[in-house]
Amino acid sequence: MAKLKDVVKFLDNYLRIDEIQDTSWNGLQVEGNPNVNRIVFTENAGIDTFKKAIKEKADLIIVHHGHFWKTGNPSFVDSGKERVGLLYKNNVSLYASHLPLDRHIEVGNNAQLLKLLGAEVKKEFLMEEGKNIGWIGEFKVPVSVREIERKLNSTLNTKCRSLLFGQDKIKTIAVCSGGGGYSAFYEALNKKVDLYLTGDTVEIYNAAKDAKFNAIFAGHYATETVGVRALMKVVNKKFKVKSVFIDDPTGL
Repeated sequence: MAKLKDVVKFLDNYLRIDEIQDTSWNGLQVEGNPNVNRIVFTENAGIDTFKKAIKEKADLIIVHHGHFWKTGNPSFVDSGKERVGLLYKNNVSLYASHLPLDRHIEVGNNAQLLKLLGAEVKKEFLMEEGKNIGWIGEFKVPVSVREIERKLNSTLNTKCRSLLFGQDKIKTIAVCSGGGGYSAFYEALNKKVDLYLTGDTVEIYNAAKDAKFNAIFAGHYATETVGVRALMKVVNKKFKVKSVFIDDPTGL
């Protein structure tokens, strides 16, 4: 058993949640049982996911996409009332880490994607108010872009949508999990890396084709489960608390 306050303090410090501005309210979003015997790790807050966590007898749920966002409605109404009501009724806490989990150099989504592919973190990528969200990695030995695509499909259980107009052998790769958007694509293009990897598709077909550039869109959900899974291992080692990962794919 662990104390909730100790787990939260560790996560806040380890993930450095105050270092970057975010639309998410990062940290403890809902306070439940002060004692933590079981933790559920999952990607998204949601009624169905909460029900699964409650069935797993979770005292704490740790997610990448939480319930409270600075652009959303903070009131306990409609589906929000049902979501948070489930947690309160069952005395379950909710902890969220969005951009801090994307950018973390050890368990972050982007660092973990590079590790999965066998590349080493080399440079910061996609700066947000002086802080990077993504990373640029480098392979010791160039890797086929088709092999990278196959590895992502099999390991992440996804189906990549790829624009492979550049060179086949990849030495450098810029990664932004989830939704990198146009800004991340053009930054990767301007930095002259060999491949840009993200989750969501954007309409850059002609830009990539004309520049003879490679881009892989591996899915928002798929590219953002790796960080949560890696964080689970760290928390397990630190607190020796029973944990389970709930895989709840969105198809996006």
